[in-house]
Amino acid sequence: MAWFKRTEKGIQTATEDKKDVPKGLWYKSPTGKIVDADELARNLYVSPEDGFHVRIGSKEYFEILFDNNEFKELDKNITSKDTLHFVDTKKYSDRLKDAQEKTKLKDAVRTGVGKSKGKDIVVCCMDFAFIGGSMGAVVGEKIARGIDHSIKNKIPFVMISKSGGARMMEAAYSLMQLAKTSAKLAQLADAKVPYISLCTDPTTGGTTASYAMLGDINISEPGALIGFAGPRVVKDTTGKDLPEGFQTAEFVLEHGFLDFIAHRKELKNKVNLYLDLILNQEIR
Repeated sequence: MAWFKRTEKGIQTATEDKKDVPKGLWYKSPTGKIVDADELARNLYVSPEDGFHVRIGSKEYFEILFDNNEFKELDKNITSKDTLHFVDTKKYSDRLKDAQEKTKLKDAVRTGVGKSKGKDIVVCCMDFAFIGGSMGAVVGEKIARGIDHSIKNKIPFVMISKSGGARMMEAAYSLMQLAKTSAKLAQLADAKVPYISLCTDPTTGGTTASYAMLGDINISEPGALIGFAGPRVVKDTTGKDLPEGFQTAEFVLEHGFLDFIAHRKELKNKVNLYLDLILNQEIR
C-alpha cells in the first residue's frame, strides 16, 4: 500500500531536483500531428507529417537564403519613436521596450545583404514576433533603404512579408509607408533591378496593399493567410459566407494574385531560378 499512500508526510523536493519535461520538446501541428522539435528544426520548421509550415522569423529565413548564413545587416540600430505619445492598454513607448526585450529585435523588419547561390542579393524580412509584424515608420524606412542599396549596387531585392498590417500606434505615419515603399519599388523597376516578393503566414492589411503584392514575381509558402481585411471583417461587411479556403495561398494563387507557391525546402532554388530567368543569365 506504500505504493499508493505516502508513509512520510511533509516530503519536499528542491526546485532544482524536479524532473519537469522541458518545454518545446514536441510541436503539435494544426492537424494534430506531433513532431519532435529537433526534427522540425532540421526540416526547416516544416512538419514532415503533413507539410505544415510553422511561422519562422528573419533569423531562420536568412539561414535558408544566404550561403553559409553569411550576410551583412543594414541599418540594424534604427528604432521607432513614440511621436504621438500613443496610449491604448499601455503606452506605445512601453510596448516598444517590451517587444525589444522579448524578441531581441529593434523592430519588425531586418535587412541583410549577402550571397545566395554565389550571387549578391538583398533580403528584407519581417518578424511577426515584434508587435505582430506591424508596419510602422521604421519598417517603411528600412525597406526603402534596402531598396536604395539594391538600386545603387544593382543587386536583386527580395521582400519577405509576415505582418498583421499597419501599426495603429503610429496612425498616419504608418499609413504613409504604403506610398513610400511603393514609390521606392517604382524606382527599383525603373532601374531594371528585379524584385521578388514572398508572402508568408500571415500577410495582411497595408502590407498586402503595398509592397507585398508589387513584386515582379509574387510567391508564397503553402497554406499562408494572404489578404487585406481578415475573414471575419470581410464576412461582416459583405454579409455572405466565404468560400472554403478563402485567403489561403492556394485560393489566392487560383485567383491570379500569386505566380506560384514554393515549399520552404525549395525556396532558395526557386528564388534564384527566377532571378536568373529575369536577368537572362545562366541558370545556377
